[in-house]
Amino acid sequence: MIRTRRAASTAAAAVTVLGALSMPTAHAAASEVPVFQDEFGLTQVAGGTVVRGDTDFTLTVTTPEVAGPHRIRVFLPAGYAADPGRRWPVTYFLHGGPGTVDDAAGLPALRSDDMITVVPDGGRKSWYANWVMQNTALGAADWETFHLEQIVPFIDANLRTIPDRAHRAVSGLSMGGSGALHYAQARPDLFGHVAALSGGLDFGMAEIRAAVLATELNLPGVWCAISSAAPGTCADYGPYVDSDAIFGSPYPIFDADRVWKAYDPAAPANLSRLADTGITLYTGDNDVIEAHTSRAAHTVKTRLDQLGIASRLVDYGNGASLAPTCNGNHSYTCWAPAFADWVPRVTAAFEAAS
Repeated sequence: MIRTRRAASTAAAAVTVLGALSMPTAHAAASEVPVFQDEFGLTQVAGGTVVRGDTDFTLTVTTPEVAGPHRIRVFLPAGYAADPGRRWPVTYFLHGGPGTVDDAAGLPALRSDDMITVVPDGGRKSWYANWVMQNTALGAADWETFHLEQIVPFIDANLRTIPDRAHRAVSGLSMGGSGALHYAQARPDLFGHVAALSGGLDFGMAEIRAAVLATELNLPGVWCAISSAAPGTCADYGPYVDSDAIFGSPYPIFDADRVWKAYDPAAPANLSRLADTGITLYTGDNDVIEAHTSRAAHTVKTRLDQLGIASRLVDYGNGASLAPTCNGNHSYTCWAPAFADWVPRVTAAFEAAS
């Protein structure tokens, strides 16, 4: 689902608290971080690297698959440089819309000394898909190809990863939650673990399709009108694109919505591809958006159960069972403690596979 400006403000507050975790270190030298080689269709932009420290840096790359330069933020374990013979598991984090790679600074658990965390740019409204239309105001938009066929091998080639599915996870929140579940389904050979937080997981729901259309048309006001976001504080989803730009027609007439159905993370045929994947779903239910993500998460959980596929659903409702900071709404006050719950679990799974 879309991310309200209220959530973005919470993330900004978290960034402020983290201080040095989110601000570039004035005297950090580029030599402190690993040297990356251009590969797999990615070209680094000269002068586009931001170094916050030897374990926190951002690369800027270009690719024919997605128009414009795009950033990739990387968090390395504290012991990465000191132990040059060691390889590490990797977690990919997919931000929500209209977020950025720096949203990850609001999730302290992702800065783990037990794994590498990679945060690729997902655009304001990519929905982590290869778009049907490539001639919109945004230009080329093959986001899935960019992430799965370029960034993943690029990271494996340039960092000391453990390059197998048992040691690679994909996670995401809001728009990135549906993206994470889809990526795990599209490439079960890449990802052995997935976590989807407050995701728009069920593309069969009219409310989920409406959220996608609202981002395409840059109509966040539609969601402001039915959420508790303050008037005038809704986020900008970028240039208008056609309502069919990402997934084609959303209308279920004469199979016009076939791309939606093929992508749908909640479709049983897609869920069946997760038979050997560790699956965790998180959601609250205490605002209008979370009411929809809760319904979608329960649909996914029910279908996984029917398929005999193990999964873990954490529906924290009004947030009281998750953390004192969480009130069950669509914001980082809940997502930060949810990641704090998940990261040790996926870390244990990585260790068990070693």
